[in-house]
Amino acid sequence: MTLSDAKVRLDLNNPVFQDNLFGLQKPERHAALDTLSKIRRLTWLQVYRDPGLKWEKISSVRPPPGIDAIYSLRITQARRATAYREGDFMRFLTIAADHDSTYGRK
Repeated sequence: MTLSDAKVRLDLNNPVFQDNLFGLQKPERHAALDTLSKIRRLTWLQVYRDPGLKWEKISSVRPPPGIDAIYSLRITQARRATAYREGDFMRFLTIAADHDSTYGRK
């Protein structure tokens, strides 16, 4: 099994991510939870290729020390989350209030 064949494991423990998630209106929160449930069932290769998730490297934001890159992915129809990969884990950081703020623009 290669790294991209591994099932994705989720890390939802970041307090900012939790505040963002729990602060969503109920329909959007449910949509976000549906997306997280979907991601749990995917391999990393499937995440990279999934047209609905749109996993994209964010070049406009410098990642913190020890993190190679930060990525954005569609978590609901209107919102994107930021996350990074560490081994099999997708470690979530934020859910952006709007699309542009995901990329450090506003």
